[in-house]
Amino acid sequence: MSTIIDQDIRKAETLPSAYYTDDTTFLEVKRRFAHYWHFACHQSQLSESNILPLNHMEHLIGEPMMITADDEVRCVSNVCTHRGMIIVDKHCSTQTLQCPYHGRTFGLDGRFRGMPEFEGVVGFPSPSDDLEQFPTLKWKGIIFTGTKPSGFEAFLDELNNRLAWMPIESFEHDPSRHRSYEIDANWALYVDNYLEGFHIPFVHKDLHGSLDYDSYRTELFDGGVLQIGIASENEISFDLPDSSPDFGKRVAAYYYWIFPGLMLNFYPWGLSVNIVTPLSVDRTRITYHGFVGDLSTLGRGAGGDLDKVEAEDQEIVEATQRGVSSGSYDRGRYSPSRETGVHRFHMMLTSGREIDNH
Repeated sequence: MSTIIDQDIRKAETLPSAYYTDDTTFLEVKRRFAHYWHFACHQSQLSESNILPLNHMEHLIGEPMMITADDEVRCVSNVCTHRGMIIVDKHCSTQTLQCPYHGRTFGLDGRFRGMPEFEGVVGFPSPSDDLEQFPTLKWKGIIFTGTKPSGFEAFLDELNNRLAWMPIESFEHDPSRHRSYEIDANWALYVDNYLEGFHIPFVHKDLHGSLDYDSYRTELFDGGVLQIGIASENEISFDLPDSSPDFGKRVAAYYYWIFPGLMLNFYPWGLSVNIVTPLSVDRTRITYHGFVGDLSTLGRGAGGDLDKVEAEDQEIVEATQRGVSSGSYDRGRYSPSRETGVHRFHMMLTSGREIDNH
């Protein structure tokens, strides 16, 4: 047994390979996902449909959920209280939720309304016949939820300090930018790769041309990591107001990661959301959603060809999964100048834990 991650990055060894390869460790880590806030949707996704099933939450934390909207936005269980049927399997518009199995109905707030053929049932209905309601948090049009989440104040403070000027609430959902990929790699390897720009010159040649690698920087905050990409000369960047802490800099992208697997990538054209969903110890789903604020800048700069960048990342991460599964590898070391984000992630992931790798 040994201390896992040294707080001093200069002395620290990286995450033990068991975190990427061991089923028991995988399940223990994934159980913790229920204690964090997760991306639910952007309010623009509710402009045409007031019911939105959150299919990704079922795989993230084992809880089928849906967003319902009238004069209030709520997150309620998507599981009928009669026999456990999934109530909604695609987005729609309705003022009454009805289970397709036996016709039980609920209001948009999840409260039980009616059930055929239940005359004579003693003590019915009761509060247990209502759909469970889950906490929600809304920031500039982005809605977060979870089963029993805590914290988030530090992340919201960071977002407000950095991006209060950005009209995120007016961004529009672009279904054509939706992607869903499954890769043969552990979810933490995908996060590792995201949290450093160290690999950009070697893996992403086109992206490297859009960014000034020497000016690329990483900032740490409670609960997450921010990477700031600076645009190369003549490449597109944000038109930052003087209220921005980065005023005067040619910022091409803000890459936010929030523990455990949420990525909010802000570009001059808008927001790309990455949701990293662990499926098994060596299988991961990555879901992309796009929300556009400025059509004129689409396809340009660091946020230009995200499909190409994603394909390049997937190839690297899958090859790394093969490597960490080898008996000849267990742990490496960190670059103090380029891998502070990865080090922070590993410290959060292993907090309070030790593991016997043999």
